[in-house]
Amino acid sequence: MPFTVAIALGSNLGDRPLALRRAVAELRRVVNVVRVSSFINTEPVDAPPPDFLNAVVLGYTSLAPERLLDAVQAIESRLGRRPTKARNAPRTIDLDLIFHSAHRLRTRRLTLPHPRYRQREFVMRPLREVWCPASGERIS
Repeated sequence: MPFTVAIALGSNLGDRPLALRRAVAELRRVVNVVRVSSFINTEPVDAPPPDFLNAVVLGYTSLAPERLLDAVQAIESRLGRRPTKARNAPRTIDLDLIFHSAHRLRTRRLTLPHPRYRQREFVMRPLREVWCPASGERIS
């Protein structure tokens, strides 16, 4: 049975639009992508400049939450994200699993839904765009 997923994308280093397009293409290998939001420019939150380009992907996957997390982290690595000890350091790509169907999960590696997504307009704005736009259903 496929799981509904929402994944937030962000980039604030290098060719940001290219990084997001490449991330969407890579995500299509593990997610049946149904909708991709517009790319929006946002100021960094709790992070140094430069500005981010953000988006959200909505789709379906057969992967369990932690398997999808593994796949997302592998995509980040392939697209040039390098580990750093600095929290919220600038990055070529950042992919965050926001929802995974109705899973509520809290492990050392993963919390679902993402614990701060409602506090982040850079996630909420593109998420509102892709979540049931035809029906008028809203996410608050």
